Amino acid sequence: MITDIGPTEWGETVGVGPWHGPWPDDPRYDPELLRQGDRRNVVDAYRYWRRDAIVADLDTRRHPLHVAIENFDHDHNIGTVVRTANAFAVKEVHIVGRRRWNRRGAMVTDRYQHLRHHDDIAQLLAHAAAGNLTVVAVDNSPGALPLETTELPRDCLLLFGQEGPGLTVQARQGATLTVSIAQFGSTRSINAGVAAGIAMHAWIRQHADLAGAW
Repeated sequence: MITDIGPTEWGETVGVGPWHGPWPDDPRYDPELLRQGDRRNVVDAYRYWRRDAIVADLDTRRHPLHVAIENFDHDHNIGTVVRTANAFAVKEVHIVGRRRWNRRGAMVTDRYQHLRHHDDIAQLLAHAAAGNLTVVAVDNSPGALPLETTELPRDCLLLFGQEGPGLTVQARQGATLTVSIAQFGSTRSINAGVAAGIAMHAWIRQHADLAGAW
């Protein structure tokens, strides 16, 4: 049963109706979607495709970028981080701390994005070391390098803290380098979900082949 069909966050209906004409002879297409229409929030290239077929195709295109966010107090930004990671074809999103998180902000993109849970920062750092990933903390702490002028490693893991307290001491100490986002207003920090989007896009600008964008 297709369960990720429905309106957008603005209440508008998206997608296409039932398939007209002979059905395509391609195992990637879902008979139920062909019959009922595809109202999912997916790009046109994936219309009528089975979910596992979409994930398999994304797996051939994902970037060597990983994103991690701490979740010790049920951070509500995780859904936004997952949704943005899906948009940028991030390899994996790592959730550190509590296993449960509010998925509403992900807008069902978590069904297409690889997620991995770690009990604590030590587990995350061990996983990063095993995968030869450079851990880059994003935090406005003293000594942080400006994200805008820093070359990010291609094989890296961007690490974000929670809304409010920011990164834990263990996370800051475990990172190879720390970058901060330039701010010009009165607030001390910006939303964790927004910061994650800015940092991911900085990596995209430096390393992604823009010819492969939709």
